[in-house]
Amino acid sequence: MAYKNKHGGTGMLITIAFRNIWRNMRRTIFCFTAVGIAVFFIVIYSSLINGMTKSIHDVVQVFELGHVKVVSSQYEAENEYMPVQYPVADGKNWKELSASIKQIPGVRAVFPRISSMATLQESTIKHAILWGLNIADEMQANHFNLTDRSDGIMEGRYPANGANECAIGVVFAHKSGLSIGDRIPLKTVSAQFSDKIWSPVITGIFNFDYIKADEQFIIVDFHRLQQLLVLDEGTQSLVIYADDQKNSASITAAVQNLLGSGNAVTEWKDNYWVAVMHIVWPLYTTLFMIFLIVASFLIINTVVMIIHERIKEIGMMGCLGMTRAEIVKVFFFESIFLAAFGALAGVIIGGIITYIGSYFPLRMGDLYGNTFSEMPLSNAIFFDFSPVILVRAWFMGVVVASIFTLFPSLKSAFVEPVEALRR
Repeated sequence: MAYKNKHGGTGMLITIAFRNIWRNMRRTIFCFTAVGIAVFFIVIYSSLINGMTKSIHDVVQVFELGHVKVVSSQYEAENEYMPVQYPVADGKNWKELSASIKQIPGVRAVFPRISSMATLQESTIKHAILWGLNIADEMQANHFNLTDRSDGIMEGRYPANGANECAIGVVFAHKSGLSIGDRIPLKTVSAQFSDKIWSPVITGIFNFDYIKADEQFIIVDFHRLQQLLVLDEGTQSLVIYADDQKNSASITAAVQNLLGSGNAVTEWKDNYWVAVMHIVWPLYTTLFMIFLIVASFLIINTVVMIIHERIKEIGMMGCLGMTRAEIVKVFFFESIFLAAFGALAGVIIGGIITYIGSYFPLRMGDLYGNTFSEMPLSNAIFFDFSPVILVRAWFMGVVVASIFTLFPSLKSAFVEPVEALRR
């Protein structure tokens, strides 16, 4: 107690530890570098994974489910074939259904959509997906090009309401050799199981920066496709957007209650890939921890070397009245400083790179090509610059490194002052 009153207690121990870390700059820089590199990669990979997760969320919400999607139960059972003979609510007028759903609190917009398989004639591409949209309304509600935050049209325009027109993706146009003004002879199957031969005129070429859409989709007007497929006033699906995606669960329950058990109502979070990304997060966190532990071994070795090199100094501390606990604290505080400064350097460098990456996307599609074309992932991935990621990475670096250097710090407590001074 006398030592603490005279020398300032824990504050003085921290001061001593801080001064000690600068006594060997080479050793200190090595420790900073080890922890800094580990934390740097945690920031980079966390930001990249968050960016990929956000990209999947955006693609699922824009192109597949919205925040909530409604189809018939029969369609849900056979959805891989995109059947059109199972309209929502047994073919009831979609406008009336939409009006009822819009009365639910939190609903921002409701859109009808139709997706139908098409066989192409006189084309190098033999199969495509007819995607029927209320184009003007949908383009006001969403950015279909998730990279540029635009409607995605590159040349020409989208098809007019009720017209025998279509727009095709840039990859589709390149592979088929088609351009604006050409016709696409195709065949599809109606809700009455009859073959429908159609030759819409290409009025536009779009680039959504989403390989599945750019390569497979032929966008047509909803009303024209509805008429072609003999759906009367019904629709194959209804896509619902919420004011806040956090309310999607309550909207899902309300829509299911409104339409009854004959219809399948799906929340966007139930998408397979969205669920996968949330499941693998604990795995990524575990890998980050292992990475940090490996980096911490350099600090552990450094602390062990410090104790060995300063064995006489430890003996002198004991002779001057410092308790074993106080000696341990000095070396432990040194470890904390080494971890904290190294982690801070990693956070600063990683933060700068992820901030730049949040404006200039990583062209993932150019790297993996069509390998993951079935995965709802935009070609361009933005890093997710987040102060939360930076603080969490710094905290992980300090805590993990400090915990794993506590054990070698305890070694200093078992050095007997007399024995230490004899060495």
